[in-house]
Amino acid sequence: MKQNNFERFGLQPFMISAVKELGFNNPTQIQERLIPSVLKGDSVIGQSQTGTGKTHAYLIPLLNKIEADLDAVQVVVTAPTRELANQIYQEALKLLKHSPATVNARCYIGGTDKQRTIEKLKNQPQLVIGTPGRIKDLIKEKALFVHQAKAMVVDEADLMLDMGFLEDVDTIGAHMPEDLQLLVFSATIPEKLKPFLKKYMENPKYSHVQPNQATAEKIQHVLVPLRHREKTALVYDMLKAFNPYLAIVFTNTKKRADEVADALIAKGLKVGRIHGGLSPRERKQMMKRVNDLEFQYVVATDLAARGIDIEGVSHIINYELPSDLDFYIHRVGRTARAGYSGIAATLYDVSDEDALARLEKLGITFDHKDLAGGEWKTLEDRKRRKNRKKEADETDTVASRLVRRPGKVKPGYKKKISREMEEIKKRQRRLNRRSK
Repeated sequence: MKQNNFERFGLQPFMISAVKELGFNNPTQIQERLIPSVLKGDSVIGQSQTGTGKTHAYLIPLLNKIEADLDAVQVVVTAPTRELANQIYQEALKLLKHSPATVNARCYIGGTDKQRTIEKLKNQPQLVIGTPGRIKDLIKEKALFVHQAKAMVVDEADLMLDMGFLEDVDTIGAHMPEDLQLLVFSATIPEKLKPFLKKYMENPKYSHVQPNQATAEKIQHVLVPLRHREKTALVYDMLKAFNPYLAIVFTNTKKRADEVADALIAKGLKVGRIHGGLSPRERKQMMKRVNDLEFQYVVATDLAARGIDIEGVSHIINYELPSDLDFYIHRVGRTARAGYSGIAATLYDVSDEDALARLEKLGITFDHKDLAGGEWKTLEDRKRRKNRKKEADETDTVASRLVRRPGKVKPGYKKKISREMEEIKKRQRRLNRRSK
């Protein structure tokens, strides 16, 4: 019988059964590096992009260590968004259903009835997953007791920082034991995050999983020039031409997301939307409808780009490039998952050239295409004109250096120099063509 490579970690039999049912045979790079450290009780910092398996890098070892006969909060997992917290909770339930003893796991997020939650907390859960604000409130109400917790996870820590939730996480941590095992996972480690890490961690195990390439191998990155066309009309034409299984159109603001969604609906498309302007109930219902494949098209802000797993996304369209280019990686990471291929198309204007150049430095190769009459056509390299000008400038420099200046000025000398320069330029252009 083929050995499951998770068995090397010395996990409990129920956990081995759980990972087998999930189809995990070989640990990902971050799981390989961190599972042994988490099992030993070390604090860790895991820096990796989305899709590297970091959720199970902490869930598998932490759930493996929960004592089912101890009725107290033992592990707290914090996440910046309600959707991500619920997603982590669902993954935890898949692992725990194989446990021979019942482990009480609960998800606490905003937008739910807090009083009803407090009433149900007469029995303390052993595993708590949720958003920092709601967990902090429950602690403040003296309904949730975390003073015996052995480990806390801060997932998507850089996003926590951006959204202003790190103070809440700090408050939660202050109610926990001094020897707390802290696990921090983040795509980036900004300077402003470091004081928090220093406060709670002493010589943590640090693992930075640098992807072999910035984005998944099977993503085709397409650039589409705007060329003074009406943007939403072009997006509509692109969606019709792609005929996707499921497409997400990303915008930078919720206001723009609503504008684009409304315009596409007015053109007859059935469109879902995901952004922070929806009420908790609306967001929950929308996520369910999206995952039930009620929509072929979804317009979203970057809320949907970090951590939220929407299955079957075949196409991504960047209505506009994000101001933080890390979010380009997160956005396109919603497609080409689990070995499938995907297309990420980006609308661009001349003002986007610097941002595109920075993405190309990350190793992203763009195909330059346009849509005409409902058909895709390949365009010449958008840098070709710039390269041609650069080549002409270099040719002028060489010709200027090689032409002989007369010792004495004679009538017609300027015409003579001009003719010589043209001859040299012709020879130089011929040499350039041959060298290519």
